[in-house]
This record gives sequence, structure tokens and C-alpha cells, in this order.
Amino acid sequence: MQLRKGHPALLDRREEKEIKVYNLLEQLKIPYEQADHKAASTMEACERVDELMQVTMCKNLFLCNRQQTDFYLLLMPGNKKFKTKDLSKQIGSARLSFAGPEFMEKFLNISPGSVSVLGLMNDLENRVQLLVDEEVLEDEFIGCHPCVNTSSLKLLTKDLTERFLPAVHHEMKIVHLPNPEEE
Repeated sequence: MQLRKGHPALLDRREEKEIKVYNLLEQLKIPYEQADHKAASTMEACERVDELMQVTMCKNLFLCNRQQTDFYLLLMPGNKKFKTKDLSKQIGSARLSFAGPEFMEKFLNISPGSVSVLGLMNDLENRVQLLVDEEVLEDEFIGCHPCVNTSSLKLLTKDLTERFLPAVHHEMKIVHLPNPEEE
């Protein structure tokens, strides 16, 4: 595993959705560092990547309401436990659950284990509301997948919030998920 600035040298064996991420970041002049690795679809698998990149990968949860009409992408620190009641009240949506993989593919062009905030570039109809735990915004850098879980990126959190999100026409709603000691 090697950390490099910008996209990998060889793009010919990459998935189109990954290349699309690199192209958009470069078009927006958002600097980033990239590393290839074995598939990392869990927070435990991301620990080695975190160490190399000196950043904590966010936990990304793709959620929906019971009727499957409202969809949410939640970014939260990997060490926090997710409890639907803590979030439901803040966003005014009862009975949240994990959205099915068919919705991930349809709205974000992402498969389970590869969920990433960068997938919002594929949500052209703004079907997915971005929710960000306030703690994520305290870090200078954010780590995420480029829509595939065999590569990870490190970019400035402010570049994500101030440049990427406006460019893909998404806004974030900041939420507070309690730490275990607050419960």
C-alpha cells in the first residue's frame, strides 16, 4: 500500500465510476492523496488504511424511511455506534432503516461496502440527503472511498464541504450523534 498525491498512474484497469471521481476532483482543483489496498468494506478493514493515510475513515451509512421514499447518507466517526432514535428526531423521520443495495446503485452508483460521500456526484436528482455528524467536521481531513472499496482518498474536509458539495448540488445537514459517555 502506497500513498500518492493525485490519481493513480494507471487508470486502464479502474472502474469507470472510480475514474469519474478522480476527474471531478481534478476539474474542481481539489487536491487529494490516494492509496490502493485490498477491499475494505468494514471499519475494521479500514484501520490499516487510516494508519497509512493518517486520517480516520468515516462510517458511511445509507438509510431510508419505512416507505422508502426518503433517503439519507450519514457520515459519522467510525468509533460511534449508530442508534436510529438519536437521528430520527433530528431529521423528523421516524422508523429509519438501512436502504437496500438497489437504491445505492440507483442513486449513488455504489455497491455495499463502497458507500462514500463522493457518490453524491451520481445523485443528479438530489434524492439523497447528506447528514454529517458534527464531530466529522472537526477534523482537518476526511478519508473516503472513490466509489470503490479497493482505494481510499484523503482530502481536506473544507474542500469537501465548500467545493465538492456545491459542485454536485448537495447540502449537508449537521447532526449530533451522542458519544457513549453522553448516553
